[in-house]
Amino acid sequence: MADSLRFRPMFHVILYQPEIPPNTGNVIRMCANTGARLHLIAPLGFDIDEKAVRRAGMDYAELADVKVWQSMAECMAALGSPRWFAISTRGVTRYDSVQFADGDVFVFGPETRGLPQEVLEECPPERRLRIPMRAGNRSLNLSNAAAVVVYEAWRQRGFTQA
Repeated sequence: MADSLRFRPMFHVILYQPEIPPNTGNVIRMCANTGARLHLIAPLGFDIDEKAVRRAGMDYAELADVKVWQSMAECMAALGSPRWFAISTRGVTRYDSVQFADGDVFVFGPETRGLPQEVLEECPPERRLRIPMRAGNRSLNLSNAAAVVVYEAWRQRGFTQA
């Protein structure tokens, strides 16, 4: 997996303390196919070289740019304090009502608990996005939620570089 900042991606995806290897592998694959850069915030619930990550990412690991950071603050500073969106079941704004721009960052929480309240509170309320779901359901799978948001943002940008 590339860990350099060698190209300028249209979007950034941040997985905050991901726990389930196949979900991260699927997000690697999605990022490779959309040109988004993937950032993983430690601690990870697995070794990035774990077989399940490689299997889900398959041949796409070589096409995706993945970087592991020790903290959210370190990652955001390296990105130049970009406009970012927290995707959460506790979000107040529907993801499809936002006009996305090049350089936007999408932050997703760990599978079993979502983004911590302190991370949500750092994000302006209008940038706390939710994906509509039927009442009574818990949430979408992490990799599915990431794909929904990234593909909507890319659609809005005209599927540039597709």
